[in-house]
Amino acid sequence: MNERNARYLIIAVSGLIPVLVVLLIYLKPAGVALGFDVRLLPALNATLNSMTAVLLVTGYVMIRKGRRHTHQLCMVAAVVLSALFLISYVIYHWLTEPTPFGGSGWIRPVYYFILISHVVLAAGIVPLVLFTLFYATQQRFDRHRRLARITFPLWLYVAVSGVAVYLLLRPYY
Repeated sequence: MNERNARYLIIAVSGLIPVLVVLLIYLKPAGVALGFDVRLLPALNATLNSMTAVLLVTGYVMIRKGRRHTHQLCMVAAVVLSALFLISYVIYHWLTEPTPFGGSGWIRPVYYFILISHVVLAAGIVPLVLFTLFYATQQRFDRHRRLARITFPLWLYVAVSGVAVYLLLRPYY
């Protein structure tokens, strides 16, 4: 695939994902049963985010050590786990009502800062990850490296802040 077509596809997918997430969260189905307790999904989501963070840091360390193949495996696994997270997240929020944060005092603005920055960056990280991955698959490592310097810390923040949001909301599930 050439860069022009990839650009259109990545932009389309990156725009479509947040729209679908919002639609699915606000268009609740009537009486859908999955055969398991969906209240387990937030813990699964936090686990997927934690594993993504570990893979991102490991991948970073591996590329710094010149272990390109291990770096590639870590990054592909991080993309897969992030995609699984997105699927699980959407299913959970599609089938349940929002969980309100019950904390008060100084923790309340901290929670909302983490939550809002997490949500905004989670939407924004999608095209960065996809472009970074595209440049790697095209062996355009100059562009890959330049974009990865931006993508890595933002993606790591999204993964870690997702876990923080879960931990702060956990008492209220």
